Amino acid sequence: MTDETFSAEVDAAVARLAGVAERTPLQRNARLSALTGADVWVKREDLQVGRSYKIRGAYNTISRLSPAERSAGVVCASAGNHGQGVAYACRALQVHGHVFVPGTTPRQKRERIAALGGDMVQLVIVGDSYDEAAAAAAAHAAGTGATLVPAFDAMSTVTGQATVAVEVLEQLGSAPDVVVLPVGGGGLLAGCATWLREHSPGTRLVGVEPAGAANMAAALAAGEPVDLPEMDTFVDGAAVRRAGAVTYPLVRDSGAELVAVPEGQICTEMLDLYQADGVIAEPAGALATAALSGGLVTVEPRQTVVCVLSGGNNDVSRYAEVIERSLVHRGLKHYFLVEFPQEPGALRRFLDEVLGPDDDIVLFEYIKRDNRETGAALTGIELGRAEGLPELLARIEASPLRIQHVAPGSTAYRFLV
Repeated sequence: MTDETFSAEVDAAVARLAGVAERTPLQRNARLSALTGADVWVKREDLQVGRSYKIRGAYNTISRLSPAERSAGVVCASAGNHGQGVAYACRALQVHGHVFVPGTTPRQKRERIAALGGDMVQLVIVGDSYDEAAAAAAAHAAGTGATLVPAFDAMSTVTGQATVAVEVLEQLGSAPDVVVLPVGGGGLLAGCATWLREHSPGTRLVGVEPAGAANMAAALAAGEPVDLPEMDTFVDGAAVRRAGAVTYPLVRDSGAELVAVPEGQICTEMLDLYQADGVIAEPAGALATAALSGGLVTVEPRQTVVCVLSGGNNDVSRYAEVIERSLVHRGLKHYFLVEFPQEPGALRRFLDEVLGPDDDIVLFEYIKRDNRETGAALTGIELGRAEGLPELLARIEASPLRIQHVAPGSTAYRFLV
């Protein structure tokens, strides 16, 4: 498909989505602008229908179906956000649909799919990953004749997502220097990068993947889409094991850069968005701004930078884990196994001789066993400042107590965090 043909398809998608998808705000972000020295704007796709840009591709795909295809129904696999877009489109177009989601999909997203779809959509929970849900959805389509509505790997989805870039240029009134986009399967990046290549060729494109699910970077390194051998599903909205066959070549040919953001930095950015900006973002929603605030995307002073923030479906019950991961990422929280002599005053000596004046015990699990001379306690310590860790480790080394640092990445550590 030529750039001209692609642009025509995007124009058609803009027309279809008029009055259906929200024209989401483009807002200047004072925090990120002050942090980077650039003029940073945030495209608020978390305020979109379904709280993500996914409605754009889903509605664009379903609205193009023939009457016969609509009567056969549609089916999709989703980590949650695409399912909401499909559910909304099904209800709006009166098309019956099935939405397959993995068991890891947060309850909040499942409930929103059901609410948006109403009687037109059946929610099916299957497997533990997006890929397992995708296999089940494909099997359903093959067995029933329903049309599969891909979350990212179809040209109709890609051109629908590209309408985000159309709005950005219209709202900004000029070409941005840098556009930073979240990447799961690559639909948004493929669409926006291809459209911007013709309409704003001087704009630098950066795609941001979670470090635990960087499938597009793996595809570019291998020269083709490949399965990730391991995947962290914490960033559930972008946890895709394999880049799309449609999206991969578009991203490859776009010249877009790719960066991977650690999950802990994403959590830190989620908290900053909430506390400083009043924005509720899920992990995938904070990807783009996390790369900027974490220094993984370098920008020049006074450059115009646009970050797409999408989505806003965060389950409040996840915030405890978000805070935990952020503290660990910033070097403020550490875990130790402390072997105490089972005698009075042992804990007091630990507090006096090992713990610093600004440090705090936030976890202490210990069971006294009368048949042993010593007993191990799992101890979580939150530092007053990250730079205080070497001092703490020095006091531990000097202590007569046997203390083992639970190293990040170890089996015991993964059990804790």
